[in-house]
This record gives sequence, structure tokens and C-alpha cells, in this order.
Amino acid sequence: MNCYPFIEAEKAGDHSVKRACELLQVSRSAYYADRTSGPSVREQRDAELTGKIVEIHDESRHTYGSPRVHHELRAQGERCSRKRVVRLMRAADRYGRTPRRWKKTTTADPAAATRPDLIGRDFDIDPDQPATLDARWCGDITYIHTWQGWLYLATVIDLASRRVVGWAVADHLRTGLVADALTDATNRRRPAPGLVFHSDRGCQYTSAQFANLARDLGVTLSVGRKGQCWDNAVAESFFATVKTELIHRRAWPTRKAATSAIFDYIEGWYNTRRRHSTLGYLSPTEYESTITVTAEQIA
Repeated sequence: MNCYPFIEAEKAGDHSVKRACELLQVSRSAYYADRTSGPSVREQRDAELTGKIVEIHDESRHTYGSPRVHHELRAQGERCSRKRVVRLMRAADRYGRTPRRWKKTTTADPAAATRPDLIGRDFDIDPDQPATLDARWCGDITYIHTWQGWLYLATVIDLASRRVVGWAVADHLRTGLVADALTDATNRRRPAPGLVFHSDRGCQYTSAQFANLARDLGVTLSVGRKGQCWDNAVAESFFATVKTELIHRRAWPTRKAATSAIFDYIEGWYNTRRRHSTLGYLSPTEYESTITVTAEQIA
């Protein structure tokens, strides 16, 4: 234990340095040497790393925990242990945000046509195999409370890269909302015919209107089992993340303000910069770049 601060305090209170050193069984020469030596190399390094940790945490909108901060430091060329990052974050009063539970919004249509589950909870990404983009998508709907009323968000996510490839918002839960999200995704990505789109059994996704749109777009529909949220775990996970990191952190006076913030989050942060643990702590955009490079090397 470093007892020199105690001796310094005793000195400030007009007590004898000699007597304090004798009580603590340290030499006066060692005490005076410590006073003049300045911060140690380790302390200087801690201060340098803390500054970078605070900057990374601020850029993540105060959402990153130690794993993502550690990977960001490594990406910047900093060599330090995960335990050190944990210690310095705790000392700087910096913590990540953990997901909260969300409200169920799925309403099944008992008269809807039966469709197969073509995914079967197969959401794993094999780091040793190049993934195929725009082969399997998933989607779902969540809600955002604003002072003007509810705002509903529908998303389409590529299971290969976890990128949000399409999304739409509306003040209603009609089929047009999910149709707009799927149309947005296909306009952006131009997938080949036969792409599988997976969802829950919500009435919007099992409607004839949505089935007709999917057929026109060359998309094959897949649905999970009734009451099994894990059958669409990737979509549910994204909503838990966006609510933890954005929606639940402030009030939303208008739907327009919430929509603008969602755009900034998805397009300016989640897709392009946020490190995803499933992707080896790469962002979806970075991960897709590695897939493209690997495919070119194989060709």
C-alpha cells in the first residue's frame, strides 16, 4: 500500500514527517524521493489510455462496455489487456448499457395461410466460411412512444452481416409498414430471386398483400413458430439494442424527431461503426467488406 499520501496529509496538519515515517516504518529519504519522482510509467500509461477510453465511450454515445472499448483500442493500435480496460473504465465511472425487455407487438392471424420455417434458428455465422450476402433476411416491428402518439419501426436485417438493409416507420401497424421496409431493402440491395425473408407470424407478415409483394419481388417467405420469439432472435436482438442505446435514453416530443434519430442511429452508427460481437467486433459494413474481399480472392 502507498502510505506516502498519508504522510503528506500529516505534514499538512503540522505533524512531524519524521514521526509519521517512523510509525509507518518507511524512510524519510524514500518519502522525499517519491515526492520528487512524479507519476510512474504505469500511471502515465493509465492516464493516456483513460483519455482514449473516455473518447471511445463518448463516441459510442455512452453505450460501449469494456469488450467493445477494448476492441476499439486494439483497432487503433493500442496494446492493453481487457482487465486493464475494465479497471480504467470503472475508475473513470464509465459503463456500458445492457438491454431491457420489450413489449410484444405480434398479433397472429389464425386464418392466415401456413408457411414453413426455412431458417430453423440457424443464425450462426461461421468465421471460417465466407458468408453469402442477400440470401437470408429477417424482419420485425417495434414501437416508440412519442408525445404525439406511437411510432412503429419495421426493419429488414441481413442474417449474414447483421446489417439493417431496409427499414420504414409509420404511425400505424398496417401491412403497408412492413411492405415499405421490404421494398426499401430490395431497392437498396437488388437481391437475386429466391432470397428468403424470415419473420414472426404477425398478421402483417402473413397477409395476402405481403405475400403478393414478396412474389413480385422474387422473395420467398419464411415464418417462425407461434409464441417462439427465439425463432426470430436476430430481429429481436436488434430492437433490444436500439431501445437500450437510443429510444429509452430520452423522451421523444414528435414522431419526426424520433424518425430523424433512428436514421442517424441506423445509417450513421449501427451499420457503419458499431462493433458487433457476433461479427468478431467488426461493424456490419466492415464485415461485408471482408466478405467481398474473400469472395474476390476465391474467384
